[in-house]
Amino acid sequence: MIITRTPLRISFVGGGTDFEGFYRKYPGRVLSTSIDKYVYVTLNPRFEGNIRVSYSKTENVDHWEQIEHPLVKAALEEVGIEKGIEITSIGDIPGRGTGLGSSSSFTVGLLNALYFFKREYIPPDVLAEKACHIEIDKAKSPIGKQDQYAVAFGGLNLITFNCDGKIEVEPIYLNPKTKEDFQNHLLLFYTGIQRSANSILSEQKQNIGKKFEFLQKMSDMVPIFKNILEKRDFQKMGEILNQGWLMKKELSSGISNPQIDKMYSLALKAGAWGGKVLGAGGGGFFLAVVPPEKQENVKEALNQYQITPIRFTEAGSKIVFKD
Repeated sequence: MIITRTPLRISFVGGGTDFEGFYRKYPGRVLSTSIDKYVYVTLNPRFEGNIRVSYSKTENVDHWEQIEHPLVKAALEEVGIEKGIEITSIGDIPGRGTGLGSSSSFTVGLLNALYFFKREYIPPDVLAEKACHIEIDKAKSPIGKQDQYAVAFGGLNLITFNCDGKIEVEPIYLNPKTKEDFQNHLLLFYTGIQRSANSILSEQKQNIGKKFEFLQKMSDMVPIFKNILEKRDFQKMGEILNQGWLMKKELSSGISNPQIDKMYSLALKAGAWGGKVLGAGGGGFFLAVVPPEKQENVKEALNQYQITPIRFTEAGSKIVFKD
């Protein structure tokens, strides 16, 4: 038996600039961190010789070509495992469409487990790129490349998507006090809305040409955010998140809705310095930057929404059990 643990991630600034249609013309940048919420993938040899896949449903098939789950099917084909395996997955945060990169965490964790099953070591950059190939090229998901790299490497990183296609992951090392204070200024709320991100992302992808200047500004915000973070100016960070959120809403009609706008407005009125809806938008999780002395006010203002405690993590996808 093999078990992988792959973190989810939160992205602060630069989301949307990781589409190839953008970064082939202007460098894309994203600043994100892995968090202590995980997707677990378990592999076990299958005595019967067929394939069993268990996620929100269970599939029993004779060959990988018969699998319905597009990511599992593509991963087995990529790695070259035809049958004789059982795959199960569970997550700390159930459901898809939460904005925390769960699909990419699953894909990276699955590939990590499958290659280990074949006794092959795959470094994080190759693991991330293979996950991108499966999600974008094979499964035809209308997504960018930030999530796969964020969860394969883990940690707090500035990820750059260069015009020549090369991707650089630059770790951001904060002193312990700054890191602790940064985390203590963040509140994460669940909107209660699970949505498919594909329609929002498809529209966003189609709008790259029309919204190119917005995306340039969003990419250029990333090094500014990094510099302000290192200077511990958390209020300014919140204001930059607010600017980024206002620009992001211009990229697609589905990124916000009246419920999210009201939630955001209530948070600001209660003392938040800024925030954003994570991932594609339209639902999932709402991240707010709030001074500690105002956090009870914000929690009270948003008391109908579930709050989710988070901490940053250093590790990406890893093997946590092998027998």
